[in-house]
Amino acid sequence: MKRLLLAGCFAAMLAGLPGAARAAATEKKDAAEAREARLKIWEWANFALLAAGLGYLIRKHAGPYYAARAAAIRKDLADSERAIEQAEARAAEVDRRLTRLDAEIAALRAESQKESAAEAERYAQQTAAEIGRTGANGEQEIWAAQKAARLELRRYAARLAVELAEQKVRAGMNADAENRLLGDFVRGVHPPAGRN
Repeated sequence: MKRLLLAGCFAAMLAGLPGAARAAATEKKDAAEAREARLKIWEWANFALLAAGLGYLIRKHAGPYYAARAAAIRKDLADSERAIEQAEARAAEVDRRLTRLDAEIAALRAESQKESAAEAERYAQQTAAEIGRTGANGEQEIWAAQKAARLELRRYAARLAVELAEQKVRAGMNADAENRLLGDFVRGVHPPAGRN
């Protein structure tokens, strides 16, 4: 086609005819319009091919993607509903515990008071037993101290009696009394032969 065009231009130039130049210009114009029309067709064909390819890819990949996404959203919604139910169950349990809290506190106080009373009773019993043991030990110590004091008092009284007797004997002793006592002692040790 280019050859034709070139040939037409060349002929027009040679002939120098103004009509031929116009015909060549018209032919050139027609050829440009035809070329432009063919380009438009190819542009539309290219667009249709691109759109078909994109449509195929979208159809092939978007469907499973959106299906998976929808399944994930449904799963998340179900998980959320379960979490909400669990949270509501926990909140209900907390509410139940709070309503029972006063009763539990009263029960704990009563139990604590019972334990305190039992502990006080046990301490009282231990204290009474300790007092009894201490009293018994004290009594035993007092009895032992009394016995020791009596014994010591007897010893002292005996010593005083001996000292007093010694003083009396010394006071009443003279040479005559000494001889008589010595004689009685000797006779008591060696009785006379006729007296057995």
